[in-house]
Amino acid sequence: MDQYSFKNSITIIIVLYRENYNILYKTLDKIRDFKKIIIDNSNNTELKNKVESNFDIEKYILNKKNIGFSAGYNQGVKLCKTDFLLILNPDCIIDSKSIIKLHEKLSQNKDCFLTTSTSYNENNELTYAGGLLPENGEKDFPIKLEGDICVENTLGACMFLKKKDFLEIGLFDEIFFLFFSDDDLCREIKKKNKYIIQVFKSKCIHSHGISKVRNVFEKIYLREHYYLLDKFHYFQKSDKNKYVMRDIIEKKNKYLIKIFFSLITIRLKKVVYYYARYTAIIKFNNFLKKKN
Repeated sequence: MDQYSFKNSITIIIVLYRENYNILYKTLDKIRDFKKIIIDNSNNTELKNKVESNFDIEKYILNKKNIGFSAGYNQGVKLCKTDFLLILNPDCIIDSKSIIKLHEKLSQNKDCFLTTSTSYNENNELTYAGGLLPENGEKDFPIKLEGDICVENTLGACMFLKKKDFLEIGLFDEIFFLFFSDDDLCREIKKKNKYIIQVFKSKCIHSHGISKVRNVFEKIYLREHYYLLDKFHYFQKSDKNKYVMRDIIEKKNKYLIKIFFSLITIRLKKVVYYYARYTAIIKFNNFLKKKN
């Protein structure tokens, strides 16, 4: 396959939310020759005009409300017309050579469902890209590679796969708003006896943890609320359900008490933190009631 045909067989899908243009520019500048679909969950017309004046974007969708990470990427996948796709975070920089390596490794291994790059930060230091599923270990350290490795789990920042396979597995579960949808997908891949390869010679620069939300209280609320809620959903889908229920019983009243004491001691960040987690428990409880 020549370079032109290769690049036209892949669509790169990026979901935005209150994105910084300078960071997004760095990502898009490295993938100019590929087909690109952008889903913007913050309905930013100004950003769209800016991007389209500098880059060729196949489809650029503005959503009037934030539908979340999972639904946003699913929306992009359904619009994709190529055989292969790369799910990419807007703060994850990868070049053509590294994308070629992901394609080669996926194509050479019939039981491989997904390939991912080895991740570094801006200082060229190795960062976490893959490892164990949440029920089997923490995401607390990067794997020091000397070659390709099979991993149970990988971040949704850079996922290369066949569109056909992704559709057959059911895409991302949209019950997950922001967190754990990549973990859930990887768990489904494992159930199907397929595997995930972290490719040593494919490199991406990923700016982990850069928040686009400027208001500190909103930032705390969004992260803590959706992290706990999505965590409950993840473990509720597994055989670890009993631990989820124990967490709910133990923490619900504890968070109410902590909200009260944080209020009277005027620790507003703590108030938001505990309130975000308390409301996540309430929302999950309501979900369980409707389900039953």
